[in-house]
Amino acid sequence: MKKMFGFIVFLLFFIVGFAQKNTTPASLVNVFLGTSGDHGQLSPAASAPFSMLSILPQTYPSIHTGYEYYAKEFLGFAHTCFEGVGCSGSGGNILVKPFMGENPDSCHLIKVSQDGKPGYYAVSFKNGIDASFAVNEKYGMHQYIFPKGKKGLYFNLSYSLANGFVSEAHHISGDTLSGWFRAGTTCSVGKYKLYYCIILNHSAKWIEKGNHQLVAVLPENISTLNLRIAVSSVNEKYAHAAIGNYSFAGLIRQGFDEWNKALGRIEVPLAAGNASLFYSLLYRTIQSPYRITEPDGHYLATNGAEKISKETLYNGWSIWDNYRTQLPLLSIVFPNRYKGITQSIAELYASGKKDYATDFEPSNTVRTEHAIIVLLDAYRKGYKVDFATIIDSLKKEVDGLDFSHPDKALESSYDTWAFSQILKVLHEDKLSKKYLNKALTYKTYWNKSFKDINKRDVDQMQARGMYQGTVWQYRWFVPFDVKGLITADDGEAVFTKHLDTFFENDFYNHANEPDIQVPLLYNATYEPWKSQYLMHKFALDSVVQYYFNDNSRGIDPYIGMIYKNQPRAYLRTMDDDAGAMSSWFVFAACGFFPACVGSPVYYLNVPLFKNITLQTPNGEGFSIKVQNFGKGNCYIKKIILNGKSIHRNYITQEEIMKGGSITFIASNQPQKNAIDKVWISKAD
Repeated sequence: MKKMFGFIVFLLFFIVGFAQKNTTPASLVNVFLGTSGDHGQLSPAASAPFSMLSILPQTYPSIHTGYEYYAKEFLGFAHTCFEGVGCSGSGGNILVKPFMGENPDSCHLIKVSQDGKPGYYAVSFKNGIDASFAVNEKYGMHQYIFPKGKKGLYFNLSYSLANGFVSEAHHISGDTLSGWFRAGTTCSVGKYKLYYCIILNHSAKWIEKGNHQLVAVLPENISTLNLRIAVSSVNEKYAHAAIGNYSFAGLIRQGFDEWNKALGRIEVPLAAGNASLFYSLLYRTIQSPYRITEPDGHYLATNGAEKISKETLYNGWSIWDNYRTQLPLLSIVFPNRYKGITQSIAELYASGKKDYATDFEPSNTVRTEHAIIVLLDAYRKGYKVDFATIIDSLKKEVDGLDFSHPDKALESSYDTWAFSQILKVLHEDKLSKKYLNKALTYKTYWNKSFKDINKRDVDQMQARGMYQGTVWQYRWFVPFDVKGLITADDGEAVFTKHLDTFFENDFYNHANEPDIQVPLLYNATYEPWKSQYLMHKFALDSVVQYYFNDNSRGIDPYIGMIYKNQPRAYLRTMDDDAGAMSSWFVFAACGFFPACVGSPVYYLNVPLFKNITLQTPNGEGFSIKVQNFGKGNCYIKKIILNGKSIHRNYITQEEIMKGGSITFIASNQPQKNAIDKVWISKAD
């Protein structure tokens, strides 16, 4: 058995070229990052970029993905998973368990060893079964190698994480099992429905066990079984058509090539010490949203209607979490895909958008608050948005925003500001002014709940009815009007002093999203070097963390790094949230970070690599270089953009996307005269 598993791993290495001298981005990915405990809520599933299909191991015990790195007992292998999300997770449909003997319940799968790379996962069990999996697009394969004896596959079609199963129907024809299932979306707010087709490469005796369970009894004389599976949100015919004819080795190769192509859109030195961490985190940023259109353009809208689109469309959102990190990153790294992502978000409004999910989702999903900001941001970055066709739906959403709690008031003001800017695009100037004035009422809420930071509850989680975060953490949340925020906080000197107090006392919470933009806020002052220092600190250095998602200021703080390339990768209780937190690191590593989503501007920091290249639509590429690169050299001494010195602390989307070069001359000392032009958001 051990020899057979060794052969499988050797086959993987041979196919994807690990034995070659030339390392690739995908070969550096650690798919086990964040897969243990409450330190990311990730899985090592075989998956493909932006694919709704993944094949993931299920263990006892487990985390939100149904898997735990250190667990020994396996329950089987499920399909679909929304990576890194909260509540109790979601997905994990159609459990398949290989077994020896006649009774699957009496067959225990105890892990001996496991391996994984992008698009591939394999595990070996004590009873002699080896299982390996590969995925590309919406098509995947299971390969089981059995010892001699009676054997079979157990199917639980009602299996779903977080008890999310709703209903299913299936039918068997020869060696093919096909049907559909409905399950609850993340946090059990909405429902999604997927069709599937499963084909075995050997004849089997099918036994219906009742309660959505069945067994495929396999011939005793076979040693290898291949199971092919594909999914569709439209119908079974599309799922069946997606079944490929690749060999298992060919599918591994194809999937690995696709991951290399996707990850290679950002090039960093592959031999650099943090290259594996970088690509492991970049990998997590491009697992969702999911492509939902079929090759002929058919797709299922979120109101249940079947439609046709010329553009590739997507679903599977966690916008509240990742609208300030992952989605802006995709707008740069995957501009062709982002056209479809933008259109897909606009389509949500045309189909009756909900804050979380509808009952007719074409894939698993989480939540969609702040989508209006994403649309404004995309438009200002040059992506097409037909605001006129959805303006009534946008207005309805904004008119129904919640201002009843301090944090909600600030978040709703941001959405309202975005709507005022969209109205300006449509030349609705009078109405735009009305909503801008409503957005500016944030000052009333801010003065009431956030100005005074001497009250006893300012460092308590969920104080004053807030959803997540403290008064200290939420007081900075006015991304669209930092100039007005500074004025409300009695001027730049007081504002900067309060920022100093915030970080010196470790009030910052990187375990969740509410204050992840705060390290950037020194860029709105004449002390931007403090932001430059903090971006390096939170990306690579040891920190003191008092706050977690399940308590207020903890008695015992965490001391250590936030991002680690290991199963317990993140801070305790820190979910990756569909690429939100991994994208934070990727931006920091590249040397720029969104200043205000809704404005195509990025604040600058010294990158974490000496050389970086971003692919651009015109093929020229955007080259990022650091002179005087080294540990501790986190301060900007000089910036050279396309051969010319600039004395500003920001760059625009247009400057990045048209290609060229930027060079940072770094220093180990704050450079107080390096920047003389700052960008500050202002509501107007």
